[in-house]
Amino acid sequence: MRYIMKLNKKTVDDINVKGKKVLVRCDFNVPLKEGKITDENRLVAALPTIQKLVADGGKVILCSHLGKPKGEPKPELSLAPVAVRLAELLGQPVTFAADDNVVGENAKAAVAAMKDGDIVLLQNTRYRAEETKNEAAFSKELGSLADVFVNDAFGTAHRAHCSTVGVVDYVDEAVSGYLIAKEIKYLGEAVEDPKRPFVTILGGAKVADKLNVIENLLSKADTLIIGGGMAYTFVKAQGGEIGTSLVDDTKLDYCREMLLKAAENDVKIVLPVDTVVAKSFPDPIDAPIDTEVVSTDSIPADMMGLDIGPKTAEIFAKEVSEAATVVWNGPMGVFENPITAKGTLAVAQALADSDAVSVIGGGDSAAAVNQLGLGDKMTHISTGGGASLEFLEGKELPGIAAMADKD
Repeated sequence: MRYIMKLNKKTVDDINVKGKKVLVRCDFNVPLKEGKITDENRLVAALPTIQKLVADGGKVILCSHLGKPKGEPKPELSLAPVAVRLAELLGQPVTFAADDNVVGENAKAAVAAMKDGDIVLLQNTRYRAEETKNEAAFSKELGSLADVFVNDAFGTAHRAHCSTVGVVDYVDEAVSGYLIAKEIKYLGEAVEDPKRPFVTILGGAKVADKLNVIENLLSKADTLIIGGGMAYTFVKAQGGEIGTSLVDDTKLDYCREMLLKAAENDVKIVLPVDTVVAKSFPDPIDAPIDTEVVSTDSIPADMMGLDIGPKTAEIFAKEVSEAATVVWNGPMGVFENPITAKGTLAVAQALADSDAVSVIGGGDSAAAVNQLGLGDKMTHISTGGGASLEFLEGKELPGIAAMADKD
């Protein structure tokens, strides 16, 4: 992990782009509802790099993926709404090159017509099946449009794809944008040199993803708070009854191991004591449901845990109030439903009220904080869920490793 920490990578400040064509890989993977963007955190985060390149007289060609079209042009995953909103945010036209093959006639014509400071947005890179396989042919097509490549997509920095890594071989220069530099500064300082007490809050449903982070953080954090779906695997590992709650039975031994390791390292692990349960998962996700609160280790056989209970929310909030640094990744329950969002809201509010350095690790926790209108109360909101997780695990991120080093 140290090599990322000392991020000795060239950034947009180290190059001269005047008159050059600059391909910028952004992370515009934003949530859409009926064609409208519901959380524009990622668009706003990309603006400083785009504005810098425009001001320096570059011809700025933006690209990104959106969702998982799996190599097919799915109209509902078009980046067209992003082009419209970006133009509003930037106060200048953004030409959308609507090619299903991404680098097609529209893109080539739009790029050929560019003047210094102009902006073009390409279609969803994952419309091409080659993108996620990092196949050279598509990387070469992307590279053919530009002289310089800027990676500012922290959200996909953990993926070796054509538009994050492969394209580097087909341009003169590859550097990182401001967002990647900022992400590494905040995530890096929080994990490697935190003000103490250092508290980590882990939640969310992707159990297997988070359990590896725990191992890395057990040598760094003072307190580890575990909520969300992953908590039930820990509760079951300790002999608790979890009903039909989410569980990863392959990780029970691992959880027991981590609990022992925490005790050895003098790290406090805080698990839920009460849980909001229901008969089934809400369908649709925001539909009204009947819930009750029960003890976390004795959930009825026909019920599933969907949020932390009020006692747990109080305990978690107290831990946060005593912390100097908090890293939070993953909601405490099904926060998309108002009935089961209370636990996540309580943790977000506790963070907003605290003086701690607060770093929100992307994905669902970032969306939750923004939906609750508490974004401006956090020190840093990461734009990458999976990438910030791998960063917290101490892994090398290929999208960052591919950038040119400073001399």
